[in-house]
Formats: sequence, C-alpha cells, structure tokens
Amino acid sequence: MNISIVIPNFNGQELLEKNLPSVIEASKITKNNISEIIVVDDGSTDTSVDFLTKNYKNQIKLNNCTIKIVKHTKNRGFSSSVNTGVRATNEEIICLLNTDVEPRNNFLEKATDLFKEEKVFAVSLSEDIYGPAKGYFENGFIQLGSKKRSNKTELSFYASGGSGLFRKSIWYELGGLDEKLLSPAYWEDIDICFRASKRGYTNLWSPDAHVVHNHESTVSKLPKKYIERIRERNQLLMLWKNIHSKTLISKHIKYLLLRAIKNLGYFYIIFMALSKIGLVIKARQKEIKECVVSDEAVFQKYS
Repeated sequence: MNISIVIPNFNGQELLEKNLPSVIEASKITKNNISEIIVVDDGSTDTSVDFLTKNYKNQIKLNNCTIKIVKHTKNRGFSSSVNTGVRATNEEIICLLNTDVEPRNNFLEKATDLFKEEKVFAVSLSEDIYGPAKGYFENGFIQLGSKKRSNKTELSFYASGGSGLFRKSIWYELGGLDEKLLSPAYWEDIDICFRASKRGYTNLWSPDAHVVHNHESTVSKLPKKYIERIRERNQLLMLWKNIHSKTLISKHIKYLLLRAIKNLGYFYIIFMALSKIGLVIKARQKEIKECVVSDEAVFQKYS
C-alpha cells in the first residue's frame, strides 16, 4: 500500500532544511512504501521556494520516490495548502507532515497495515510523549486530551493534521479540510475526524509510527493574540457545525453565556464566529443529513 506525503509550508525554509532530509531518508526505506513527497508552498515571502527549487527541482525522481513542489501564488492558509496537496497525490493513503515534524526512519513501516480494515479513516502518528487523543463533552464544550501511551494500537479521537495518515477516498467523501469555515488553521483536523466518526468510520493511533513534532514552530511567528482568537473562534465553529444533539446544544448555550459573562472579552470571539453563521448553517444541514452516529456515541467511543 503506497503512501503520498504532503508537507504544507509557509515561510519555513529553516524547518525544511532541518526536517525534509529526514523525510527523504525515510523514503529510501522500502517498507515505508513512500512513492511521492509533495511540498505545497503557501505563498511564502522568505526564500523557501528558491531553496526547494534549487535542491529539489520539480518532479525529481529519487530512488522510487518522486518529489513535487506545488506553489500557491498567495497565502491561503493551512487547510487550503493541505487540500491542494492531497489533490496532487496519486496514492490512496496520505501522510500529512508539518515542516516542524522529523520522522524516524521506519515510521510508516507498520502503520499502513491498519488501513487493511476498510472502515479506518485516519491513523495518528506517535509524537514524543503523547498517546492517543481523547475527546469528551464537558461544561458545554468539546474538550480534548491525551491518553497514556501504550504499546498497542488504540482508538484516537482524531489524527493530527500535522502528523497523521488519512484514507483519500474517505477524505474526498468528507470534502477534505473545511477551508471555508476553519481557515487559516486550528480544529480542522478534529473537524474532519469527527465527521468521519459520525459517518461510521474509525480513527486510530499507532505506537510504532514515531515522529518528533516541535509543535507550532511556524505559527509561533504570528501574533499570539491573533492565534488564540482564531483557535477559540474555530472551536465554536466546529461545535456549531457538528454537534446536533439537543441535550448537548442546550448545555453549550448555557456554558457559552456563562463564559462570556465571566470574561467579557469572549463576546468578541462569539461575534467572530457569528460572522460565519451562514456557512455554519449550510455545513450543519449537510452534516445532519449525512451522519449516522450520534454525538453521544462518538464521545463515548473516544473518551
């Protein structure tokens, strides 16, 4: 089962110089089954494109692996870059890697076997100290956490968009990352995995797929306040789109108001989210129509 690797990049030349060689070394190991590496540059203003073009010209054939460089003419955000990369792939299994991820040589050797089960949508790679992701509904919001690491494959609430494997046919069925609603970044990987779960698919975590992920090495260059606002806004948008249980929605409204009253600045986050309410309603209607598993069942499965 061959794999296409997609690496989104924005002003990340230093990270590419550091970590892309590790990806290429991994591609030389036959059991990783990597057939192509696709780097999507999202309108970088540094010299990323020059670096890539000079060192990894378009369509270079390296052993049995092809390296491709895809360029956006303007910055469109993480979700858009990933979707562009996936559309450029030739294989059924997609491995998403951020530029700040350094894979171990044999990181895909065993993980791809998990896709022999046709209901598996995504497999989260094993990042440093983190175990499988868990998700639960508490105090009116979707809460995220991490289970203890183990030596066996386990269920995972979602697979990270920065270090995860995804089945392309289901990805297309779901419409890819929601770049209209959740750009430029945050909660888009949780969103697509939650939508997959509500359609009866499964997300896993592989203890054998080792990578080192220096989180937020790219977004740390952006203003902290901006990043925090986008993260909180997208948390609301993802919830409004995907939670359909009347009981859970009632709890959400209660705790949403309490949060805003305790922190008046949170009203700004709510207004940011409400500016996209038209897109939310349209996406929500689609989800209600296509989902076959309840919110409560999903949370019970992955808590």
